[in-house]
Amino acid sequence: MQKNLKKIAHIFLALFFLASSFRYVVLAQPVNQEKNDYVILLHGIGQSKRSMEKIGKSLSSLGYKVVNVGYPSTKYPIEYLADDILNNIVERYSENPQSKIHFVTHSMGGIVVRYYLKNHKLPNLGRVVMISPPNQGSELVDSLGDSYFFKKLNGPAGRQLGTDKKSVPLKLGSVDFELGVIAGNRSFNPLYSIIVPGPDDGVVSVERTKVSGMKDFLLLPQTHAFIMKSEDVIQQVIYFLEHGVFEKGEK
Repeated sequence: MQKNLKKIAHIFLALFFLASSFRYVVLAQPVNQEKNDYVILLHGIGQSKRSMEKIGKSLSSLGYKVVNVGYPSTKYPIEYLADDILNNIVERYSENPQSKIHFVTHSMGGIVVRYYLKNHKLPNLGRVVMISPPNQGSELVDSLGDSYFFKKLNGPAGRQLGTDKKSVPLKLGSVDFELGVIAGNRSFNPLYSIIVPGPDDGVVSVERTKVSGMKDFLLLPQTHAFIMKSEDVIQQVIYFLEHGVFEKGEK
């Protein structure tokens, strides 16, 4: 029975990554006065920068200089993604001390940023928003991470996102920068939710998105696969970048 559940879970895993790479239509918005600040976007594992396009267009319309990063998330471990790939990108935009550099991430992108900021100084760091980050790992990786299918689909970085001794997120400790975390509590996959304890978004439990030192936290009724495309989420990302907190009032 357990073997059959895992087999079905693998199929859902493949469908999730295919679905999360779909394009979404973005309505044109008026461009406001250009800002000096950069916003670096990092997608999640197994995805591409297309998944962050909707956020990027909204930020660009407000005058932010958006850098939507496409990186080989399934080919290298988190250490290489942070120290080599992300570091080279940040260096291009960190020369002007008058320009803040913000980060907006989805899923594993947040762990790449945490690792980078833990090991590199960025004097003009602005604010960071992480959407559905596995800040304390995910039990889904513990259960499926050793399977051939999981390794093939997620590569070395995927196996580092569990809650065991190999977990990179659990080794990073607390954060010391302005961080806002947005989590979802709607699961797209009931089988995954059997593996992941408590309220979850289908991949990460709500509690495991949190990290010590974060400045604000927001829970929204969204799934892991599509949370970064939600209009409500995008507006909250913008609000945090501009105010350092999420907008908690009723809508």
